[in-house]
Amino acid sequence: QVQLVESGGGLVQPGGSLRLSCVVSGSDISVTSMGWYRQAPGEQRELGELVAFIRRDGSRGYGDSMKGRFTISRDNAKNTVYLQMNSLKPEDTAVYYCKGTWYQRNYWGQGTQVTVSS
Repeated sequence: QVQLVESGGGLVQPGGSLRLSCVVSGSDISVTSMGWYRQAPGEQRELGELVAFIRRDGSRGYGDSMKGRFTISRDNAKNTVYLQMNSLKPEDTAVYYCKGTWYQRNYWGQGTQVTVSS
């Protein structure tokens, strides 16, 4: 059974930083692309905004509003994906989800809340 567990969210002031983690069990992150998405209040998770992704070959991509502020990384030995978020803004407030795809099926974590507020 594939499980993804996010952690690292919380309340941070504008301009602050957070590091999110996504620990995967039941499958291997090195054989697939992994991504972070976020969901604003009232949105469906599957329609949430792409934050960042990292492919098998290590190449990465980011949503437009995250470029230069967020960094996605992966530790295959720990089967964990990270999202380093710097220069956080109030509009970054959302639930952040980790997603992986194995055997053409999407798996999501339960999400972690990030709140950016003074």
